[in-house]
Amino acid sequence: MPVSQSRVSLLRWLRRQLRQPVAMREHLEAAVENDDPAEARRLVGQMAFSDEQRRHVLALVDAWEAERG
Repeated sequence: MPVSQSRVSLLRWLRRQLRQPVAMREHLEAAVENDDPAEARRLVGQMAFSDEQRRHVLALVDAWEAERG
């Protein structure tokens, strides 16, 4: 299955913003890698993001879901 641009963008953003490979980041990356936007949303809800960061990440998840059809 080809990887969508929004999934790539989400992974890049996560790696830039969360430089330490903490367990929550690894779980979120796994959700993206396994094409599971529902799990990604659940994990984003548990992470200590600013409002702006959370909006950005959720917009990327929205785009990912839209690309899935």
